[in-house]
Amino acid sequence: MQIQNENGRFFVANDGKVLAEITYSLDKETGELVIDHTRVSEELRGQGTGQELVRAVVDKARNENLKIVPVCSYAAHQFEKHPEYKDVLSGNTGGRA
Repeated sequence: MQIQNENGRFFVANDGKVLAEITYSLDKETGELVIDHTRVSEELRGQGTGQELVRAVVDKARNENLKIVPVCSYAAHQFEKHPEYKDVLSGNTGGRA
């Protein structure tokens, strides 16, 4: 599985078809990465692909000294499940529309 990166997302594709993706944006006011969506296709479910995508955003945040706001419920669950991600977890987890 090869995770690719382009502006605002990490994704896994095969034969030009996106099989999994996580999208994020930079909140210009807070300077934090906001994870707003994670999707994994049926064919990749249960293989840890979603976890790998969250880890890719965590690595990006660490490399760029940013915090993450996991708005997406899957990403939020991964932050609960992986206490080692707390170093990049923002205290600003609520109040977003």
